[in-house]
Amino acid sequence: MTEPLRLSKRMSELGLCSRREADEWIARGWVRVDGVVVSELGSKVLPHQKVTVERQAAAEQSKRVTVLVHKPIGFVSGQAEDGYRPAVVLVTPENRWEEDRAPMRFHPTQLRSLVPAGRLDIDSTGLLVLTQDGRIAKQLVGEDGKVEKEYLVRVEYTRPGRLPDADLKRLNFGMTMDGKKLKPAQVRWQNDDQLRFVLQEGRKRQIRRMCEMVGLRVLGLKRVRIGGVALGDLPQGQWRYLGADEQF
Repeated sequence: MTEPLRLSKRMSELGLCSRREADEWIARGWVRVDGVVVSELGSKVLPHQKVTVERQAAAEQSKRVTVLVHKPIGFVSGQAEDGYRPAVVLVTPENRWEEDRAPMRFHPTQLRSLVPAGRLDIDSTGLLVLTQDGRIAKQLVGEDGKVEKEYLVRVEYTRPGRLPDADLKRLNFGMTMDGKKLKPAQVRWQNDDQLRFVLQEGRKRQIRRMCEMVGLRVLGLKRVRIGGVALGDLPQGQWRYLGADEQF
């Protein structure tokens, strides 16, 4: 017999919301299982049971914002650490890109639960996603995520000559990190001292460590795209809203 699952987990699997949102909606009486309201946290359901949410939940979710930041070097992605400021401090009315066409107006409540969907190292720059929407967070940082992330990486070869083609192939496929095989990547030369990386995963300092394995030193790293959303002309240190017509 199929095992029952926690209702919040099942809602997350169905793409309705994040687990945290699910618990909030269950407590508010906004969730039905086979047409019956379930308001007890920790409730379980079978996979074949029909889970629906009330209109209030959808309305609440539609108010949640997602922000794209061009993170400069020296800011951390998440919580403040070691005296460094988190990227969320850049999300102010003054720092909003003047060419942002989104109809939304900034309000301080949009900063509540605005969390990074994925990391970008303190010494890296480029596109960082901050979101209140658990569905987007799950899509970008979930274990089964398949969203591509694209980077421009300025490098210096620390060995004599140029990087051998065999090592470029290794960067594309065949590397192991922390005892686990890396997913295939797309790595090619952009110009004489810059590589373009496209990854479907984001282990801690992954690109820098990959480069070290083949004798490359990273001099600069910039994330220019996440899925279908590009950094584009967004100036460094500024932000804009994710448009209604944009999808990762």
